[in-house]
Amino acid sequence: GYGFPRESLEAALREGFDAIGVDGGSTDPGPYYLGEGVPFASGAGVERDTRLLLKASREAGVPLIITTAGGAGAKPHVEWMLGILHRIASSESLSLRVAVVWSDVSPERVLELMDERGLEPADPGAPEPRPETIKASRVVAQAGLEPVIEALKAWEPDVVLAGRAVDVAAFAALPVMRGMDPGLSIHMAKILECGAIAAEPGSGSDSMMGVIRPGEFIVYPLNPSRRATVASIAEHALYERPTPYNEHVPGGYVDLSNATYEQIDDRTVRVKGSRWVQLDSYKVKLEGSRPVGYRYLTIAGARDPGFIAELERLIGETRRILEGQLPEYRGKYRLIFRVYGRDAVMGPWEPTPRPGHEVGIVIEAVSESREIARDIVAQARSVLLHIGWPGRRSTAGNLAFPFSPSDFYGGRVYEWSLWHLVTLRDPLELFKLELWELKPSYKAPVEVYGGATGHG
Repeated sequence: GYGFPRESLEAALREGFDAIGVDGGSTDPGPYYLGEGVPFASGAGVERDTRLLLKASREAGVPLIITTAGGAGAKPHVEWMLGILHRIASSESLSLRVAVVWSDVSPERVLELMDERGLEPADPGAPEPRPETIKASRVVAQAGLEPVIEALKAWEPDVVLAGRAVDVAAFAALPVMRGMDPGLSIHMAKILECGAIAAEPGSGSDSMMGVIRPGEFIVYPLNPSRRATVASIAEHALYERPTPYNEHVPGGYVDLSNATYEQIDDRTVRVKGSRWVQLDSYKVKLEGSRPVGYRYLTIAGARDPGFIAELERLIGETRRILEGQLPEYRGKYRLIFRVYGRDAVMGPWEPTPRPGHEVGIVIEAVSESREIARDIVAQARSVLLHIGWPGRRSTAGNLAFPFSPSDFYGGRVYEWSLWHLVTLRDPLELFKLELWELKPSYKAPVEVYGGATGHG
């Protein structure tokens, strides 16, 4: 949905390839998109990109592999992508065999897993898993390579459309299925999943080619204005990772401590030495999102140096005034102030909180009641607008508002309720595979393949 130069795709078609891979989602935008069941990329952008990639994959006679479909990879996101594929099939007169990997896990099944096997926090900040929050959540399991490989083996589909999956699954599944080294395959996939971000100059709206052979792989951008360098490819091992030496996926990890990088021409890098380490247990991550309320917010600016100097105290005074004036709301809302130009990006970790000549202020109220959230943000905006402070030379407003209306409804608010690992007895245990036949005039599931253990 973020676009790419058509010239890059045309260059790939001239060279030839065995698959097109797309990592279609992320948890970076937060829990809202999983909880609400909506995509975070525009529908027009996703349909435009998918049409180009689907036509290219059909021209080349190779599969198009899309993982974490629709942004968050839950059932509504996968169904949304199926609708896009069906519209494209109808308008382009295509018949498509689509292997679908569903990643949804019911709250009841999560509770069973928690009782049977326990849940392990995926990081120290993971929320405490509680039955009442799990029951209110939409939950997906993050598939490894195996469900995608199984879909490719079972049906040789035109498209693999997977729900939530690890970032590398769309790119490593086919090489591993064909017997390539898993360590090299997953390392190459980690580079490819971000497109040309690992190139110079980097871009999230362009593509990369990966070629894997016994003992090595090479990567290069298809756009002649970009180049892969030893530095750009090696540095990418740090992308979204606390260490550049390990890349974890369900069932094991890639040890990059002995990886070597070689510049073989101006735009191409060869990589060797990435080593797969198999673990005794097979763990996948469960991601759960639950609604916690509604959001209203307002955006304002301030330029008076006296007001800026007093701002922290005035924010505290605004809180106290609201608590005194609205005792019926106590404990029913959260009021957040973000001061841009001071510490809004880093918060308490900001090492140099020195405001400039102006600051931007975002006032946010969250409550289980939409009306309380709206009332609180309006009250806070009005109090801070008019509050007095020593040395004030004007009785007019302290804040400048760029928009009218000044207060905005921010929709429902979600939080992560699950960010935990669970041990599986079989890599397919939580995932359901189906083959869909998409015709220009209809779509219907024609075959259902259950995981080896029968769950899901």
